[in-house]
Amino acid sequence: MSNRSDIHDRLAQSLREARRVRGLSLDAVAKLSGVSRSMVSQIERGESSPTVATLWNLTQALQVDFAGLLEGQPRPGIEVIRAQAAPVIAGRGDGVTIRILSAPEAVGHHEVYELIFAPGAALVSDPHRPGCREHLAVIEGALRVESGEAGEDLGPGDTARYAADRAHAIRAAGAARAILIVQDS
Repeated sequence: MSNRSDIHDRLAQSLREARRVRGLSLDAVAKLSGVSRSMVSQIERGESSPTVATLWNLTQALQVDFAGLLEGQPRPGIEVIRAQAAPVIAGRGDGVTIRILSAPEAVGHHEVYELIFAPGAALVSDPHRPGCREHLAVIEGALRVESGEAGEDLGPGDTARYAADRAHAIRAAGAARAILIVQDS
């Protein structure tokens, strides 16, 4: 007979589902989060009460909303993520700040990002999964997009759609801002 609480069950289910959606193994989550594989497994089975620090590390690794982790099913209405609360990837040394706009469950399917380029910055990417495409819409500044051997210059209001299952890059001469949608086939 188990004495697990409803909170443990919801937490276990949310973390297990987030890991499944992202196609990650227990080992992968452990490496990404710094939480031991056995602890991740115990939490997913509802057999452990994790600390706030452990939960924070897991939610960051799985790209799930810490505040909504125990809410279960999404509530009806409008979900708002305030600008200052959107996850940001910065400090990568390439001069590009990436603000994640899509929901965590969209990772690997339909991802949306705001890209902010410092002058001369470039976002250079290895090939993604076969059939993956990117849609780039320039908001401010000028960008050059490259996909394989092809390249195009873009200005404000321009949109480019291109194969992302080959080496590709987005380069800025000056400061620029764009929206990037990554869409898996």
